[in-house]
Amino acid sequence: MPGGPAVPAFPPADPSVTDTPTPVTDTADATDTADAAGPLARERAHLASSRAALRAMRADVEALDIKDVAANWVNAQVLRRQIDERITALADLAHTPLFFGRLDYLHAPGAERAEGAGGEQFYIGRRHVHDAAGDPMVIDWRAPVSQPFYRASKKEPMDVRLRRRFGYTGGELTAYEDEDLTDTTSDDRASRLLQSEIERPRVGPMRDIVATIQPEQDEIVRAGIGGTVCVQGAPGTGKTAVGLHRVAYLLYAHRERLARTGTLVIGPNRSFLRYIEQVLPALGELNVAQATVDDLVAHVEVRGTDDPVAARLKGDARMAEVLRRAVRSGVTMPVEPVIVVRGSRRWRVPAYEIEEMVRELLARDMRYGAAREALPQRIAHAVLVRMEEAGEAPDDRVQDAVARNAAVKAAVKAIWPAVDPAKLVLRLLSDAEFLAEHAAGVLDEDEQRAVLWAKPARGVKSAKWSSADAVLVDEASDLVARTPSLGHVVLDEAQDLSPMQYRAVGRRCTTGSATVLGDLAQGTTPWATTSWAEALAHLGKPDAAVEELTQGFRVPREVIAYASRLLPAIAPGLAEATSVRESAGDFSVREVAPEALDAAVLGACREALGREGSVGLIAADDRIPVLTGVLTAAGLPFLAPGEETSADSRLTLVPASLAKGLEYDYVVLDEPAAVVAAEPDTRTGLRRLYVALTRAVSGLAVVHARPLPEELG
Repeated sequence: MPGGPAVPAFPPADPSVTDTPTPVTDTADATDTADAAGPLARERAHLASSRAALRAMRADVEALDIKDVAANWVNAQVLRRQIDERITALADLAHTPLFFGRLDYLHAPGAERAEGAGGEQFYIGRRHVHDAAGDPMVIDWRAPVSQPFYRASKKEPMDVRLRRRFGYTGGELTAYEDEDLTDTTSDDRASRLLQSEIERPRVGPMRDIVATIQPEQDEIVRAGIGGTVCVQGAPGTGKTAVGLHRVAYLLYAHRERLARTGTLVIGPNRSFLRYIEQVLPALGELNVAQATVDDLVAHVEVRGTDDPVAARLKGDARMAEVLRRAVRSGVTMPVEPVIVVRGSRRWRVPAYEIEEMVRELLARDMRYGAAREALPQRIAHAVLVRMEEAGEAPDDRVQDAVARNAAVKAAVKAIWPAVDPAKLVLRLLSDAEFLAEHAAGVLDEDEQRAVLWAKPARGVKSAKWSSADAVLVDEASDLVARTPSLGHVVLDEAQDLSPMQYRAVGRRCTTGSATVLGDLAQGTTPWATTSWAEALAHLGKPDAAVEELTQGFRVPREVIAYASRLLPAIAPGLAEATSVRESAGDFSVREVAPEALDAAVLGACREALGREGSVGLIAADDRIPVLTGVLTAAGLPFLAPGEETSADSRLTLVPASLAKGLEYDYVVLDEPAAVVAAEPDTRTGLRRLYVALTRAVSGLAVVHARPLPEELG
């Protein structure tokens, strides 16, 4: 991927695969010379030709002359931007395989299956590549013809005769492996190349998984855009990658629609977004926005924090009703008629008639701002009726003029005053009487006291907004004016959202669909959801399909088995995850004396750095300053979460609160008891520990001086 070190896209394959490749009958334009050179040489030749064709495609776009095409400078700018994006999307990433598989069909897809008819051969890759004549050299992995690469089996070959996987080292094609799907005499066997790619050490940010998507993952990736999908995924099951590849697929299948409505990926924090930010560009998708929930609701400057009780109450869905009442509280019934003067005539609309209009608008439960805009038109319409009864013939222009009349505007201002969402929430959280008036029957007195801001200290002019307060402002803003909806939203680490945060995200996809990703066992906030049904109801997508991924591909089997000891305490209803990895991984639990803890952690980090791949040192947040000093004194360079690793700096110091969603080849976990104790309650602490234990891809070393939580024993 761009910006990272040169790493193999696939590791060197098994020698039995590389040195004695399975013979294959090429159904394309194979020549005697190519056959004599061997199948591997022929595949390398196709790779070289495909790269040349991709360069030619990019050169064609770069050569486009648009100076006399656009009608004006605005259109020219838009067209220029689209061309630049196309040029970027056609970049040939040297260390990313252009294609990773090949399908040999028994028959031409879509053609009548005549006896003796020859099939076709397709190379499957990250993007479409065609030659000068327009014939495909590489087929996009998202195309329908590519689907059997992920789903075909000997039981259901999907008209595929042979599936070939390729192995790469440093961008060079070095191996291949064939699977004859017509041979029903033998069982399906695990692909060695696929297994090697799954277990390959990772350096740098998250990468795509197009070469290793499994059938159950592919079903989620290719689910239609019309419905929302919720993925409950255990650690290492690839739920984040599945969500990102689903975005890429939807952009391929519904590009025009999503180009109009937009797509958004929502992550838990900036470190996580930096970690995943290269996946979609590597697939050629450049126009997908990324944000955190805090970014979405950034109506006010957040400088304060809430205690867990206040944060949980402010995130409670009941606050939506309190806000709805508060927003409407300014509406008052008229006591005076509205008199409109036009020329020599005076038109009178009595108070009772205006009251009927106000009550009808309130009953319709419209957005506050939309109803406020409708009221002057209703009053103006009443005036027009009187004009028509008097024999006049007013038109729409007259009605608009009456709606803008000073008397009408004054009446609307008094009856239906404008609402500033931030000022409304400020009053609600700082005025006990105002809160009590609108929270009656919703929040009890203790709960009302808990959500009220403490009085500012002397010399402090105002209280500080918290993240939960910002979500309340967003809710109030939507009650005043509808939030624009996107075409598709991906919400990752969704289990940590409060009901009010779900509502904030749901407002961004009211007319679109969503992909919700999470793991109930990894919920670490005081308001973490315990049920996807409840969460999806708050999101506004109660009919969403819930899919469960329990087969892990990244976390070693011994590590996931050890972490799963916590499941009965943190998520008793979830199935225990399994691992498809053949290797058990490196795993150790080391108990040391308290005075030797720092040295033991340092030693474990040095040991991990002696292997290939990234290393994450995960510790309770309050241990980070201590470990920073230890690493600095030892001259061991380290990075912050989300920063890109390199050959010279492969160690990342990770606060446990930021570990979610991240992965490292080797993890050193410092003092599990401290991770648990840092949370407000034991269950949340054990969930935080579960997250930390499952960040390892190849090995985990647990170093502790204090007793381990009894749930692990």
